[in-house]
Amino acid sequence: MKKSPPHVIDPSHFKGALSQFATGVTVITTRMPNGNFWGITASSFNSVSLDPPLILWSLSDVSSTLPLFTVNSHYVVNVLAANQKSVADQFSASGKDRFQGIEYSLSPNGYPVIAGAIAWFECSNRRRYPEGDHIIFVGAVEKCEFTPGAPLLYHGGQLLGSD
Repeated sequence: MKKSPPHVIDPSHFKGALSQFATGVTVITTRMPNGNFWGITASSFNSVSLDPPLILWSLSDVSSTLPLFTVNSHYVVNVLAANQKSVADQFSASGKDRFQGIEYSLSPNGYPVIAGAIAWFECSNRRRYPEGDHIIFVGAVEKCEFTPGAPLLYHGGQLLGSD
C-alpha cells in the first residue's frame, strides 16, 4: 500500500480546529516524593476500556511535572463540576501551593480527591507512551466514585462553567 506524503499543517490552525471540540476538565492529583501533594489541570482525559477498566490522559513532554507523574505508582483523576472554574485555574497556575484553600479527602491509597468533583478515578500508573510532543498515560482504575452533575467544560480556549 502506498503511503501518502505527510501534510504540513500550521500548528495554530490545528490548535484552533481542536479547540472546537468541547472537553471536560480534570485535575490530576498525586503525591510528591517528600509526601506533599501535587496536581495539574488537564482536559486530555478519556476512557479506554471497560474490561479491564482503563482511562488515559496526556501531559506535555516538556512539563516540569512529567518526572513526578512518571515515577509515581498512583494518581487520581478528578472530574470538575461546572462551578469549579476557580479550582481549574488554581491547579493550572505556576509558582504557588496549588492545594492552598482547596478542600479534599484521601482516596483508598492516600491520594487527594478534590471536594465537589463530580467523579474521580484512582488509578495505578499502568503504561506510558511517548507520542508527538506528549506522554500518554494509561491508568488502571482501582476505585471510582461519582455524583451526577454538570461538568466544567473547555471549549474554544475558554473554561465554561457557572462560577
